[in-house]
Amino acid sequence: QMVKPVSGIAMGLITDGEKFAVLSDILGDEDHLGDMDFKVTGTADGITACQMDIKIDGLRYDIMEQALGQARDGRMHILGKITETIATPRAEVKPKAPKIITRTIPGAFIGALIGPGGKVIQELQKATGTTIVINEVDEQGVVEILGTSPEGIATVLAKIDSIIFKPVVGEAYEVKVIKMLDFGAVVEYTQAPGNEVLLHVSELAWERTENVTDVVNMGDVFMVKYLGVDPKTRKEKVSRKALLPRPPREEKPIEKKDKPQG
Repeated sequence: QMVKPVSGIAMGLITDGEKFAVLSDILGDEDHLGDMDFKVTGTADGITACQMDIKIDGLRYDIMEQALGQARDGRMHILGKITETIATPRAEVKPKAPKIITRTIPGAFIGALIGPGGKVIQELQKATGTTIVINEVDEQGVVEILGTSPEGIATVLAKIDSIIFKPVVGEAYEVKVIKMLDFGAVVEYTQAPGNEVLLHVSELAWERTENVTDVVNMGDVFMVKYLGVDPKTRKEKVSRKALLPRPPREEKPIEKKDKPQG
């Protein structure tokens, strides 16, 4: 992203070896018939790039000094016209302007993003109208997303987040109910669409739950705690009740027994 306005100008030269004339903002004929094509670009703070072609053996210092001076005057004039129209860069480019977004992912997830025979990445490109390029650098996957649709790019980023998402044991996550079952509800992590986990009926509330619909319903959004992989079922486990206050246990009165008569 550009942070400052930049302007450029092409300088020319006509010389017979002794006399010379430095030309500003040359055209095609002046470039073709002249002795120099000197392109200078930069900001108000100074030159950022330059490139020169000459048809003579070299340039004297005074010619170079004058060329740079005229180039600066020309650049400042152009910058003045630019800042009259737009003084600072826009915070965002226009919605339909081409964009390149870069995202770095752990190298272990490159295969999952590409898919068998490239199926995942090809379908994603087709559905979003983007071009996705993946390079492995230092065991990291550098993903470049090229496209003109902000929605398409956002869809690709969401898919990447979904693929690389790994919940941390003990952390709380927002989920949404996407399927109701007799023994629980299937929920989806809202920050990683497509990542589903079963919320068992026993983890809904501290009170005994007869029907799942007594506690949650389709589309409900709430927080759960990630408990890791259940050693018995070898499936991931989450709990809603773990984030709720535990009700106090009711103490049963102690029955007094009659002392035996001696």
